[in-house]
Amino acid sequence: MEQDYPVIRVAVPVPLYGTFDYLVDPAASAPVGARVQIRFGRRPLVGVIVATDVESQVAPDKLKPVLRVLDDTPLFDEALLKLLRWTARYYHHPLGDTLATALPAALRRTRTDTESTRNRGWQAVADAPAEAEAALTRAPRQQELLAAIRAAGNAVAHGTLLARFPGAQRPLNALTERGLIEAVELPGGLETGTAGTPPALTSDQQDVVDRLRTASGFAPALIEGVTGSGKTEIYFQRMADVLATGRQVLFLAPEIGLTPQLIDRLRSRFAAAIGVLHSQRSDGERADVWKAAGAGEADIVIGTRSAIFTPMPRLGLIIVDEEHDGSYKQGDGLRYHARDVALKRAQDAAIPILLGSATPALETLHNARAGRFVHHKLVRRATGAALPAIRLIDIRSRPLDGGLSDPLLNRIRPHLEAGNQVMIFINRRGFAPALFCHDCGWSAPCHRCDAPMTVHGAMSRLVCHHCGSTEKAPTVCASCGSESLIALGAGTQRVAGALRSHFPDVAVARFDRDSMARKGRLEAQLADVASGKTQLLVGTQMLAKGHDFARLTCVGVLDVDGGLFSADFRATEHMAQVVTQVAGRAGRADRPGEVWLQTRNPEHPMLVRLLGGGYPGFAEAALAEREATALPPYGHLALLRAEAHEQRYPHDFLTAAADTIPLGGELACWGPVPAPMARRAGRYRAHLLLHASRRALLHPVLDRWQTQLAELPAARRVRWSIDVDPQDLL
Repeated sequence: MEQDYPVIRVAVPVPLYGTFDYLVDPAASAPVGARVQIRFGRRPLVGVIVATDVESQVAPDKLKPVLRVLDDTPLFDEALLKLLRWTARYYHHPLGDTLATALPAALRRTRTDTESTRNRGWQAVADAPAEAEAALTRAPRQQELLAAIRAAGNAVAHGTLLARFPGAQRPLNALTERGLIEAVELPGGLETGTAGTPPALTSDQQDVVDRLRTASGFAPALIEGVTGSGKTEIYFQRMADVLATGRQVLFLAPEIGLTPQLIDRLRSRFAAAIGVLHSQRSDGERADVWKAAGAGEADIVIGTRSAIFTPMPRLGLIIVDEEHDGSYKQGDGLRYHARDVALKRAQDAAIPILLGSATPALETLHNARAGRFVHHKLVRRATGAALPAIRLIDIRSRPLDGGLSDPLLNRIRPHLEAGNQVMIFINRRGFAPALFCHDCGWSAPCHRCDAPMTVHGAMSRLVCHHCGSTEKAPTVCASCGSESLIALGAGTQRVAGALRSHFPDVAVARFDRDSMARKGRLEAQLADVASGKTQLLVGTQMLAKGHDFARLTCVGVLDVDGGLFSADFRATEHMAQVVTQVAGRAGRADRPGEVWLQTRNPEHPMLVRLLGGGYPGFAEAALAEREATALPPYGHLALLRAEAHEQRYPHDFLTAAADTIPLGGELACWGPVPAPMARRAGRYRAHLLLHASRRALLHPVLDRWQTQLAELPAARRVRWSIDVDPQDLL
């Protein structure tokens, strides 16, 4: 290639800091923000152009040519590139990998086909023959689907119908043959909603909306409202204001389980183009929505954590629902926090951002107290219903059946007999947490992790919830040969089984990652709960927030003690948030609710504070405790993790890393120490924690560190990563 070919700078998705120069054909349109296919070493990769007309420090004859320019126009506009550069700097992560994280998987591939979907949808035929509909009297499934399509008003995406109605393909085909519905093409994977009539606001809601409307520019607002106080309606009011000006709205939700209900509400409220982004959509669907949003075709984008990086040129409002939720923090790779990135994006764009929660993170409350966020409070439920009473059940010395005490079972029974619903919360899936030998105390270990295997399928198999290893459950003890093996403790499977034995005539539904793995299963189970078909619900955190069950009057929490005694200083905060959120599912309509917490530590001061002062009282005590110990938000942390197959290598690397830190009065280094789970998935793990009294002290050290660490001889023997603002230390 001729030497006068222009040079571009490319961010390449590799674990190396810095960017790389390539030659590009001058006839090609290669703007900043476009993707290019390049060869890095021997591998073809997709990178992103971050600079053009570069004066390279590398001799032209040493530069490789770009294999292909994949985009004529930028996929990342200037504003989004600026945000991603900030994200890479703040989290001390390579820029190329940061940009790759922002891209949908289909757009990271080297082939030009991005697996674009057909985006098929369905709409009702306006002049369908009456006799065809009359013939549906013996086809209830077809009747249900037709009613859902008509209720939508506009075309409904094919994937949405399959998610809401598992196994709907054959009934859809039958309705098409009858001439009652027809297939249509939807643009860019988007769905179209129908304008709905907003409900009347309570005086509390109206006051918050009025105050929000007076804000302009970057205006971060915390909406702290008790469960059922109507935070979502406040979001919708502000969304309507913004959409009316021709701007776009980005709505973040923490979990996939919450998005189906939100999507239904959005679709029935706004006559707008809606894009949905979460992990249960195909790669092609996500790429279509991402590109449609970037083209300005999507009015509303709703998604989970990674949706924060969606290009939206007309962005006018960001909403972060359940802002406290740990799901917003990425656990590997680019360890970003979507809430914090959302705040930076809103600041860059000079637009308002709403953070909503019944149990705000302590960092968020601290920002509100400091005046950085406007703090709006909703202390009453929108329906006027009373908050449920929360009481303790002391289970010390009490026998348990599948994790359930007799007092709790006695409280459940009258609610079921009255035709109401009951939820049992336990944040452990499986049958039991461990398999023990009654004679010698041996427990079935995971051979790749320092953790016991979890019993699944009523003693039939063992699964490690940390590395995924699976094996058949033994029939005799591996240590002494005894056949006296017992499953110790309870998980969702065991609890559900115990409830079925005590209440054989009541339908029980289990909500956890195992039972909801099949696409559409969650929506089907929630529909059964909403209809009243299911009376007893057993589940993990996917039931803890966002759901509104009108018949639910009793909640039981089986184990709050795990959050009271943990190596992680955030554990009590998470416990208080989960208890408050789970309790908020009860008594939301005209039926009073009650909540029962099983515990062996009824005198624990944080538990007493939570029950006596609610979450605000707990948060006040927890913030005082954090301030006394200089922990976040009164101190700032970065965690250096290292792991290797040899036990000594992580410790050697972290010791060498600690020697490079200029420690002082406001900068401290804790460790290195083995991780609380020292071995996971066959690798030994160790931690080094950096603590700074001020954020301004932390990042300059990390800037130097990220280059120094790679040059350490011990770095070649470990896999290491920097986690800024870590949300767990496990």
